[in-house]
Amino acid sequence: MTNLKANLVDSLGGAAEAAGLAVISNTTSANPMGLRTTVFQLALPSDKSKTLQLELSEHFDFDQPHLLPELTQHLAAQAKRLRNPRPECGVTLAGLPIAFGKFEWPFHRSTSGADTYIVHGELHLADGVNHNLHARISASVTLTFADFVPAMEQPYAEDFIYNAIRKTVDYGQLEFLKSGNRQPVPVTTRYWSRWQKKFIFTDTNDEERLAYLLNKVYWLSGVLGGSMPVWIADPRDAMYLNTSAEELVRMANHEAAEGLMTVDDEYAAATPKLMARKPEYDRKLEAAINFTKPQFNESMRAGEANM
Repeated sequence: MTNLKANLVDSLGGAAEAAGLAVISNTTSANPMGLRTTVFQLALPSDKSKTLQLELSEHFDFDQPHLLPELTQHLAAQAKRLRNPRPECGVTLAGLPIAFGKFEWPFHRSTSGADTYIVHGELHLADGVNHNLHARISASVTLTFADFVPAMEQPYAEDFIYNAIRKTVDYGQLEFLKSGNRQPVPVTTRYWSRWQKKFIFTDTNDEERLAYLLNKVYWLSGVLGGSMPVWIADPRDAMYLNTSAEELVRMANHEAAEGLMTVDDEYAAATPKLMARKPEYDRKLEAAINFTKPQFNESMRAGEANM
């Protein structure tokens, strides 16, 4: 093992331990773009049935004052997500349950001549039905946007990449298919506030945040998790909704008083009263899926439009 890789393994191991995680394994690999990487598998020491993969450039150096604390913060959040029934899943504002997967970290420079960094991955519709509807993703980060990122590596970029993907779904610009080419997700400075020095994806009000929490608990706890609790104080969600984790917990406690979920600290579980709203959430899901489809193409396929 080279000194640089040994330093990477040691630094990651220390950060994982501080975050409440255990490193199960580390291997050297090459991603599809030929970049040499070190792939870590991490898990909760008390439950190694669910693992987290972290892939870093093989010679990435954490030995900078601002990098290691942010890594530890990222891993601490991941440790709490690992307690979710489906840690890879989230929801969109419109109520689409989605699963992120097959991301090929770290970023690579565009091969088309554009001044961008690229990362590939997949987004699957996660509504509990085995239909394989998914979108293959090519997320591109402008060089200007990259200046706001501590490092173009997974722990420093995963949150804003996943939120940019959710925002692109909100715009109706990603279609879920059984097969297809990669669909673009542009990540530009429109998602960064120079004045507030933070990412901003969506300005939401209390009503929208409440609806979001109910969507999350219905799908991730009730449908996918057998009413097991899910983490509602997720900073990734707070970033997506332009709010705070504390505010999300406060709102969840409000819904708990209505009998729609049970709350234990930062985790919430679906109740039978919430699951009785299945027809409502099925309608929202159908509407959200239809919004992502190019309706004019569907009309032409059906012979309803002039060609």
